[in-house]
Amino acid sequence: MKLQIVPARRGIHWVKAGVKTFFRQPLALSGLFFMFLALVSVISIVPVVGNVLSLALLPAATLGLMAATREADNGKFPMPVLLISAFRAGRQQMRAMSVLGALYAAGFVLILAFSALIDGGKCARLYLMGAPITSEMLQEGDFQLAILVVSALYLPLSLLFWHAPALVHWHGIAPVKSLFFSLVACLRNIRAFMVFGLAWTGMFLIFGIIMAMLGAMMGSAEAVAAMLYPAVMLVLAMFFTSIYFTFRDSFEFPTGEDA
Repeated sequence: MKLQIVPARRGIHWVKAGVKTFFRQPLALSGLFFMFLALVSVISIVPVVGNVLSLALLPAATLGLMAATREADNGKFPMPVLLISAFRAGRQQMRAMSVLGALYAAGFVLILAFSALIDGGKCARLYLMGAPITSEMLQEGDFQLAILVVSALYLPLSLLFWHAPALVHWHGIAPVKSLFFSLVACLRNIRAFMVFGLAWTGMFLIFGIIMAMLGAMMGSAEAVAAMLYPAVMLVLAMFFTSIYFTFRDSFEFPTGEDA
């Protein structure tokens, strides 16, 4: 395996490739994404344990969506079973993916624990226990700072796990080693990832403007609200579709091991 360095403009290509591939199989890819959201919603009903389990399943779910994207990119129909690809590849790979999921959940819980030192645990209770969020809480300086800290600390965590599920599943790399390679690959291509992130931020902003214009034209906030959630989910599905292409271009594998 060899790490690849790509130009900054590659970030735009990743976005375009994700959107283009999504529209090749929009029903299948959006359906898989909604299945993942439904599973997380059901599991998260159980306070604390359910949310931690949802975190642990995220690397495997990301891998499933990447596998579906690869199928669509190859002109094939992504079957629903691809969503559980991580648990169908044999005992060794399933164990490795479980370790990866446990590390991800532990990392996120540690971030929440650190935020509790700032706001007394408001942010942690909000996520882990489903505590209600109030307007007073949003105005509290310690809560706002805790949210900023969680966002800042989540960035390195996401870089560690960005490529890790694919490296573990498709190339049999050990979980801890996959985290190292993922972080290095992201940092070496940080300019492309910055363009990638900015492009998606722009996409969401444009989408927000369009929705606001629709609301003004329709004169009905309820109608816009009814359309907003599924529309946002579709854009998020496109985002997850684009993740596969960031992985494919960040590594070079021997013949027969290509992603």
